[in-house]
Amino acid sequence: MAQAKKAQRSKVVISARRSTMRDSDYAALAQFRYQIRSFLAFSEAAAAEQGLTPTQHQALLGIKGFVRPGPATVGDVAKFLLIRHHSAVELINRLEKQGLVSRAADPEDARRVHLKLTKKGEQKLQALSRKNLEELRRAASPALSRLLKSFGEPGEA
Repeated sequence: MAQAKKAQRSKVVISARRSTMRDSDYAALAQFRYQIRSFLAFSEAAAAEQGLTPTQHQALLGIKGFVRPGPATVGDVAKFLLIRHHSAVELINRLEKQGLVSRAADPEDARRVHLKLTKKGEQKLQALSRKNLEELRRAASPALSRLLKSFGEPGEA
């Protein structure tokens, strides 16, 4: 009961903060959105240089990095990209045709398909990820720079 009242008070405080936006709040949000858009434009151009669409790049990244314990599935890719399952299936089909992804049936549940990057897929993703991290480090704000340091420097294991 006490926690519920505390949570309710927190909501009131948060609501009060939201209703008193300052010009500096809008400026900070605008700058943040601009930096996000700038980074996305950079990343999209880098993907195109590798012969990939931005969505294909994101799918490779999701397969490699956005997984619970165990291999990624089509459902994981759909969740990561915020797309429908059937759209993810078509995307994986195209990546497989390019030799970037392979599929394997789940030995415990034949209805599930595990996804894995091929050597070619790993190479493309690694090249793009290095470029993206370099760009983030170059253009990052101090707060984001601290976060990026947690990734380690290029070449570190």
